[in-house]
Amino acid sequence: MTETTTTWLDFLQQHSSDLQHGAIGASDSFVAPLTDLGLIALTGEDAASFLHTQLTNDVQHLSTGEARLAGYCSPKGRLLATFLMWKSGDSLLLQLPRTLQASIQKRLQMFVMRAKAKLADASETQVALGLAGDAVADALAPWFAALPAAPYAKIDNQHGTLIRVANANGKARYQWIATVATATMAWPVLTQSLRAVGSGTWRLTEIQAGIPHITAPTQEQFVPQMINFELIGGVNFKKGCYPGQEIVARSQYLGKVKRRAVLARVDAVEIAAATEVFSSADPEQPCGMIINAEASGTQRSSCLLEIKLAALEHGTVHLGSAHGPQLSFEPLPYLLSELSAAEESA
Repeated sequence: MTETTTTWLDFLQQHSSDLQHGAIGASDSFVAPLTDLGLIALTGEDAASFLHTQLTNDVQHLSTGEARLAGYCSPKGRLLATFLMWKSGDSLLLQLPRTLQASIQKRLQMFVMRAKAKLADASETQVALGLAGDAVADALAPWFAALPAAPYAKIDNQHGTLIRVANANGKARYQWIATVATATMAWPVLTQSLRAVGSGTWRLTEIQAGIPHITAPTQEQFVPQMINFELIGGVNFKKGCYPGQEIVARSQYLGKVKRRAVLARVDAVEIAAATEVFSSADPEQPCGMIINAEASGTQRSSCLLEIKLAALEHGTVHLGSAHGPQLSFEPLPYLLSELSAAEESA
């Protein structure tokens, strides 16, 4: 662990009493330190062209005023990681769970070969804050006179990078990527008007927004369409080849997608990613798998899970076994259309 990281974590430890626990109301505005996320920086004249050949989304045409979702697949088209990516100065940045960062960075480095591209751990110098709710604009006014107007729009200034991400519960959400010095200076000001919460609250809003995150237990479990990744802008079907591209394209154009990610609640807590779910109509075989889950109440959790669509039509679905807690399904904030966002814009 670096001195910079330790300084930020030490600061948060000293201010741990700021963090409030318990359910967040729909009208609450909050700020959360996203210490569970890591950041890989790529620099060099071939950085964009190299990443373009590795990821599911277009990197070559990524502008400085936007961020994009992207996936990294195995040769079999199964996701090894999902990223939020953007440009900042001379760097391309990939945000992913910190627990995956070292292994993914090492794997990408293996394929750089003769390309003029260098990978580095940017978590050493940059930290992330997640902010959501109606009070965010006023809270951020000392550093950002205006906020990004639409999801995945981005603003850069001397105070860092501000990215608007997908709405959750009808509320705008943002990530502020800043130096440790800026974050430690801003935290006491932000927490005067925003509820200070832990990173679990941010992860809960990611689930509510229908944004999946690959973690270690779910690596190589899903092709992108199984977790709705093309529906939320994470796959570009017009770009060139990348690992697994042929399988991802075949899944898109040959036959109907039979498995999707859906949103549910369940009376259980501490649900591990990759926990299987079972249908009462076919209790012997799992019909799906938890992608992400987070407590949303004292004895209740919200989860994003991948499931056979046929299992939603007959019987009930249960966690862990056909006799486990029953899942209650809720609508996603986007349609489970068979037409991808990339096709709609074609």
